Amino acid sequence: MHNPLRSEADAFRWIVVIGTGAASVIALTLLTRPAIGAAWAAALIGFGVGLAWRSSRGTLRGSVELSRGGDGKRRVLVVANQTVGGRALLREIENRTRGGDSEILVVTPALASSRAAHWSSDVDEAIELARQRMELSLQAIQEAGLRARGQVGDSEPNVAIEDALREFPADEIIISTHPPDRSRWLENGVVERARREIELPVTHVVVDLGAEAGAVRSA
Repeated sequence: MHNPLRSEADAFRWIVVIGTGAASVIALTLLTRPAIGAAWAAALIGFGVGLAWRSSRGTLRGSVELSRGGDGKRRVLVVANQTVGGRALLREIENRTRGGDSEILVVTPALASSRAAHWSSDVDEAIELARQRMELSLQAIQEAGLRARGQVGDSEPNVAIEDALREFPADEIIISTHPPDRSRWLENGVVERARREIELPVTHVVVDLGAEAGAVRSA
């Protein structure tokens, strides 16, 4: 079962670590000498910086656990949220799976509508919206004659990708985003991190929902 609350759990763990470290510094200062407390504080800061640096780097390239198929099918992992129903994405999926037996897994991360909603753990609405978008995308893919299934993933897109790859033996990954000027995923380096960490081809598809809607109205 995928856990969209993992990011909140990580944040809580950091709060506990920071609070415990601060308490130990205060206690050591009171029981010994200020210089010893200062030295212990410096050591804790160095340890914390090291953990933060390691976390920001993510997993080293090739360390994401991959499952393997071996039955001749072409398996494509599609990762998208609001753009999951875009026509540009559907065309890319069709191009990637044309001319052979294929299987598609659509993963839609459950993203909170705001940082406040994210930190309050109010993700039920995000999960439901992600599920609805995923089902509409699956319907469009299946109407194109392709076999697909879907799941709602972790709120962190790269974690959602890693979770999916442990169960789905993908041959390649398609990540769909908004255009660069309004894509939070591109701003956070989701595509670059996936290419760095996973030894699979990663295709980035830009979906401009506004332009697609305008084209439909003018047709």
